[in-house]
Amino acid sequence: MNPVSGGGGHAERAHRLAESSGFSVAETDHAGHGVELAKRAAADGVDLLAVCGGDGTVHEIIQGLVAAEALDSVTLCVVPAGTVNFLADGLGIRGMRHGFKLAESGETRRLDLGIANDEPFVISAVVGVPAEASASVSPGLKNRLGRLGFVIEGIQKARNSGGLRVEVDVLGEDEEFTWRGDALSVLAGNLRRFMETNERANAEDGTLEITIVEPLSAIDAVVETVKRRLLHRETSHVTDLESDRLEIIGLDDAPVTFSLDGEIRSYETVQISVRPRVLSVRVGDEYVPRLDRGSGENDENGPPDGGPRE
Repeated sequence: MNPVSGGGGHAERAHRLAESSGFSVAETDHAGHGVELAKRAAADGVDLLAVCGGDGTVHEIIQGLVAAEALDSVTLCVVPAGTVNFLADGLGIRGMRHGFKLAESGETRRLDLGIANDEPFVISAVVGVPAEASASVSPGLKNRLGRLGFVIEGIQKARNSGGLRVEVDVLGEDEEFTWRGDALSVLAGNLRRFMETNERANAEDGTLEITIVEPLSAIDAVVETVKRRLLHRETSHVTDLESDRLEIIGLDDAPVTFSLDGEIRSYETVQISVRPRVLSVRVGDEYVPRLDRGSGENDENGPPDGGPRE
């Protein structure tokens, strides 16, 4: 558990809920501590691991499980206590109590795991304005306004941005494609989609949904939003692709700023790939993967029973 996620205030309740569900609790106390705790849990033979915090806390835990090569033996239970909780929303988890309930009786699904420069992500990898907005939004604004804080900061960044000069190389098995130019953002969604209805992506089909957004005026932005969201039509400033591998190369002198599940990184080149259906997670009834691609079939073959819980 991260006791300061979402501004804090949830720790006492989380301890009560964890105890009533038979979990012991280990608290993080510094950045990166979640990675260490996940490694320790894997070494101790934990097979059901609840994570109470925001997306950043879950991101650290997954990093630790990947480093420990424990994805095949551990099922993850998300107990949301952050500011926006994109991952919990995508998994159909409605709150802390619901997260612990699903830990006991929820369905287990196996999700794809994105990898960006050797670092795992579940929700998305984002380059450009959304990543910069996430990095610059103040903690006070984030805690007071939640998702709206990111929207406000994103609008301000977009108004002042001339775009990021990049080359995007899509390196899928079936098709290769290169896009080069000025981009407001490049978004690779695993569980999250960014355009049209902004519904969740299919995180069980072995591909990422890639969206390249070019700089555009405020009027063009309104027109294109109407076309895509209401009329479901393609627009000239947005390119949509699907692939299991891509590379993003910054063509300016400055490093590329990108966000992995909300965690900010800077690289000159970003190589992104997918590990299909390797992450076992508990999900709520509202989680239904899109079945237009991939099998989306249930996989109840989680880790064996009998291991300790943490």
